[in-house]
Amino acid sequence: MKKVSAEVNGKKVTKEIADHTLLSVFLREVLNLTGTHVGCDTSSCGACTLIVNGEAVKSCSLLAAQCEGAEVMTIEGLAASDGTLHPIQEGFREKHGLQCGYCTPGMIMSSVQLLQRNPNPSDQEIRHALEGNFCRCTGYDNIVKAVQWAASQS
Repeated sequence: MKKVSAEVNGKKVTKEIADHTLLSVFLREVLNLTGTHVGCDTSSCGACTLIVNGEAVKSCSLLAAQCEGAEVMTIEGLAASDGTLHPIQEGFREKHGLQCGYCTPGMIMSSVQLLQRNPNPSDQEIRHALEGNFCRCTGYDNIVKAVQWAASQS
């Protein structure tokens, strides 16, 4: 067992976990933050993407112990405390960027990092930033429109 302390969605957490606990499992099963989805457990699909210390990472490929002292942002931490959606969340709603919703948290978190680094990305830059996230429902066009919409809001 290992004690892990991190800041998750702005709140300090300290938990005792098994050494081999994946970050995705830590979030979902220990902290009950189930917005981070696990689709493949091989880091191929991107459903589990979240932000650790400013970098989009696939949480199924990272041990929770590797996040000691880290700042972790999940989909649950994006909206404001009053419930106001983050612009990218609003963009997905406004432009119908989701269907079944399974890939949506990972798509949103990857898009958040993209817009932090490039507030006005081209269609090609958006598609490139989302290459590690698979969607089997939408065909990506409305996801790209959602990111463009969010970019136009700032």
